[in-house]
Amino acid sequence: MARNFLFLLGSTRSGGNTEALARQAAEQLPAGDTARWLNLADLELPAFRDRRHGEQRDQAAPTGDAATLLEATLEATDLVIASPLYWYSVTTPVKHYLDHWVNWLYTPELDFRQRMAGSTLWGVTVLAGRDHSVADPLVGTLRHSAAYLGLGWGGVLLGSATRPGEIAHDTEAAARAKTFFGTAPLSSAPGSAARA
Repeated sequence: MARNFLFLLGSTRSGGNTEALARQAAEQLPAGDTARWLNLADLELPAFRDRRHGEQRDQAAPTGDAATLLEATLEATDLVIASPLYWYSVTTPVKHYLDHWVNWLYTPELDFRQRMAGSTLWGVTVLAGRDHSVADPLVGTLRHSAAYLGLGWGGVLLGSATRPGEIAHDTEAAARAKTFFGTAPLSSAPGSAARA
């Protein structure tokens, strides 16, 4: 069955190492699979306000770029968060996107959780240095977010680079990129095996 991949670029600059690694992995998608790319930093999303426990708990349906992002999210069988490692976690645009999941969960008639069932969450990140364990907080953020929503967990493709273009020298990451989206997703339930 053909899959619909949504690549969400989380960097605040275009053409960075994380995007390059994500595009390497996307080149390996089977014929028939589709790939849509959205740069989160280019989308004008409203400021997140947590109203879950107030009198106006229900959220209005999103409009503009937020509606575009929601529609793309719901259409995807596979969500790919491509976020450079910033202060050991995801970037601000990615965190803002994940915060909007809360609003979508509380938007009447969206059925966000139910409509996302069966989708898989993946991550791609590039960090400075070779110690990939420093990305554990980013991996945990994505894995636990997948578990909360009941998504499959595809894992995170990790690479090492600092200056623009340096990811081309990470041959290990390039080798992993060739098979990354061909691996079967794990259950995202708490206690399931972790996959970086």
